[in-house]
Amino acid sequence: MAWHDLVPTGGLAQFERDLLSERVKSGLAAARARGKKLGRQPGQRPKSDKLAPKVLQAVQDGRSYRWIARDLGISKNTVTDIVKRHRDHA
Repeated sequence: MAWHDLVPTGGLAQFERDLLSERVKSGLAAARARGKKLGRQPGQRPKSDKLAPKVLQAVQDGRSYRWIARDLGISKNTVTDIVKRHRDHA
């Protein structure tokens, strides 16, 4: 016996949830078909953009990413992202 046989309102709730999910999926598919971009858009990076020249100079000077991050007060991942963005544009 399934749980929705024991609790009739549970079966109804699951049915409504399935209908809602189906409508959402079809709406997203229609938006994609119209060319709409979905998902999180890239944001602004004022702090890392401001520190980028210092980070790149420190990398050229042979400093480690951890040293740069500690010295500038940013995370190592931010240092990595700055270097990666610079390499992609270069």
